[in-house]
Amino acid sequence: MAKLLLNMMGAFAEFERELIRERQREGIAIARAAGKYAKGRKKALKPEDVATVRDMAEKGIAKSHIASTYGISRQTLYTYLRAAE
Repeated sequence: MAKLLLNMMGAFAEFERELIRERQREGIAIARAAGKYAKGRKKALKPEDVATVRDMAEKGIAKSHIASTYGISRQTLYTYLRAAE
């Protein structure tokens, strides 16, 4: 009897989990259709900010100053500058 109950509980849990996944897939599809679902992280800088940052770096302004001005880390700044090459 205990084995039967355990199997039934497992079957219900599996069924419930599948329902959750199905609802999640539907929600993601609706969000994508509305343009609200995007995988990944948003970019730290807008394209116009990237151009300004590159100009500032070419003028010789300290990279740490540029990074603190835009609220990004120096590593992120270097990543943007390397992408220009």
